[in-house]
Amino acid sequence: MMTNLFSIFDPSTNIFNLQLNWISTLVGFLFIPYTFWVIPNRHLVLWNIVLNKLHNEFKNLLGSSSFNGSTFIFISLFSFIMFNNFLGLFPYIFTSTSHLTISLSITLSLWLGFMLYGWISNSQHMFIHLIPQGTPGVLMPFMVLIETISNVIRPGTLAIRLMANMVAGHLLLTLLSNNGMNMPIYLLVFLIIIQILLLTLESAIAIIQSYVISVLSTLYSSEVN
Repeated sequence: MMTNLFSIFDPSTNIFNLQLNWISTLVGFLFIPYTFWVIPNRHLVLWNIVLNKLHNEFKNLLGSSSFNGSTFIFISLFSFIMFNNFLGLFPYIFTSTSHLTISLSITLSLWLGFMLYGWISNSQHMFIHLIPQGTPGVLMPFMVLIETISNVIRPGTLAIRLMANMVAGHLLLTLLSNNGMNMPIYLLVFLIIIQILLLTLESAIAIIQSYVISVLSTLYSSEVN
């Protein structure tokens, strides 16, 4: 029995006092290295197409002034989040991206890196971003305050967006599955169909959320150049 509804997202669950939940965060990396030594297959070809599309899109978002190879940061971010989102759909695997510890660590470290680089290397450009062009002199202090607050809360909004989308779908799947034991057969078949559709939707959300986080991080980084 679950002590409460959110216990499925509790990272303190252990087996023989061994904290095994966070191991799922590292399992995603095991899907990547085999492409370097296995004979090329359809999975590798498809993954290369996806990476090339992401590289071209991130390159356009960053602009011509970006450093060579900077897109690989966001491609790696997309891959890491997507693998962890998909792993959470398997039974008995903890969804690490549904916990604020992981999602905030990712977004906050990226945001701090962008801010430190921007203010150290191009501080004048960062000050210009605080005041939109054409702002009246009376409103300038308020605009600086508003822009500063919106800039500071960016990592939090990215982390909460990722966490909330992962938690919402998993909670719905859990609630429906817990009620299946008391249902008659004809309703159970209908429930299984709904669960399959929800799993398909969750698979799409796993990809969409990793893409959204990567694109927004790319846009934030393009502002410091």
